[in-house]
Amino acid sequence: MEHSKPDQKSPIDISNEAVTSSEDITYISPERERAALRKFDRWLVPVAFIFMVLSSLDRNNIGNAKTFGFEADLGLKGNEFGNITTLLSVGFVGFEVPWVMAVKKFGPNRALGTALLLWSSVTLGTAFIRNYSQAIAVRILLGACEAGISPGFAYLFSTIYPRRAAGKRIMMTNLANCTSGAFGGLFAYAVQTMGTRRGLEPWRWLFIVEFCLTMVVGGACWFILPSSPENAWFLNAEEKETMMMRKERDALYRGEGEANANRRWIKVSFTDPFVYLVGIAFFTSSVAITGFGVFLPTIIQGLGYTSLQVQYMTIPVYVVGAFCLVTNCYLSDRWQRRAPFLVACCFPVMVGYLICVGTPNSQAGYAGMFILVLGLYSISTLVVAWVGTNMSPDGKRAIAMPFAYSIANLSALVSGQLYPSYQGPRYIQGNAISAGLTVVAAGLYFSCWMLLRYRNNKKAKVIAEGGTTNGYTDNRGILFEYML
Repeated sequence: MEHSKPDQKSPIDISNEAVTSSEDITYISPERERAALRKFDRWLVPVAFIFMVLSSLDRNNIGNAKTFGFEADLGLKGNEFGNITTLLSVGFVGFEVPWVMAVKKFGPNRALGTALLLWSSVTLGTAFIRNYSQAIAVRILLGACEAGISPGFAYLFSTIYPRRAAGKRIMMTNLANCTSGAFGGLFAYAVQTMGTRRGLEPWRWLFIVEFCLTMVVGGACWFILPSSPENAWFLNAEEKETMMMRKERDALYRGEGEANANRRWIKVSFTDPFVYLVGIAFFTSSVAITGFGVFLPTIIQGLGYTSLQVQYMTIPVYVVGAFCLVTNCYLSDRWQRRAPFLVACCFPVMVGYLICVGTPNSQAGYAGMFILVLGLYSISTLVVAWVGTNMSPDGKRAIAMPFAYSIANLSALVSGQLYPSYQGPRYIQGNAISAGLTVVAAGLYFSCWMLLRYRNNKKAKVIAEGGTTNGYTDNRGILFEYML
């Protein structure tokens, strides 16, 4: 293990910006650090992607199931289907923080592997429901079991990678949503052509086959998950030592080794105004994406297309969304900017929905879906990366980030009510509200931007005046510079 001399000032890449300290600091060769991180790119990132594809597929397939009989076979009336999708958020909101804390305490292999087993079992159970009450029960359980997947991996990425590169990894969440959306359309189309088999309707087979897929593919990936970044099985001895050295180097900022660390940071997390402001912004922008994920087949069907056409017409929309997501996240990481991209991405979402509101023309409405996805998936990816890498130490990150997620997932309480069957085929109310809330989101993200800019300037002023502390030991401390 190498150390810098006490009289030298060495850069610490803990908040992933260069800060200095006069203390004895652990030094790690950049080449060694990059070599270790490449192993995580090779093993952890693909597994995270597969987990999130399967999770998204099992969560959003209810939208495809609706187009070929789910609603009619269960005898749903009025907005009961909307209620079913809405109540998924009850499980999400209640369990996101506990799941992420479990990932921190027990390791990703135990926590996320358990989540996989539980949510796949609920997916299988969905194939055998018979009424509205049972549908509500399985959706709440599904939300509770899946709640930790996306924030759990986002937490891992934000603790493993420097924040200048975290966006591309956290992007996996919504890239998985795009992939599952496209694949889900093809998959649902194939299942629908099966017709009724062994007395079970096509939508029931959709859940059964997806359960099998999740258990086989997800189960294989389960064994690849590491117990911790420092003891990952795919690292050699030197790389494990490197990760341990990073943990030692980052201990002051990550808060490792503190007694009752989680309890200490609960109050700090819940009293930081930025957490609430960005959480509310995330909520308003998530109404559009939550509704879009579940109701895209419904929206396209409402434009006048047949059930079978709907299944394959969703595919190119998701392909365009994936391309724009990758492009926006790459540029955001390269230019080290989050807020400008967040604000800018709100505008195509607003325009896409307004096209659907303004014209009954089915071709124009379908084109509006392509405009909408130019920014839709990028928003939620960039805000998660923004929150995760602007929270420090890990104890606060493990609470504040999933808490912001939980506020955002309350959007399902709104989006699930926006597309009741009796408002078809154009769903003017749902599309108009989604557009309006996206405008609000743009204003709130701009406010978050200005708040963090103000904090950075205030810290710089304290340092310029010779100050060594401003009384905070988390990301609000003067040595932490926020990424804007």
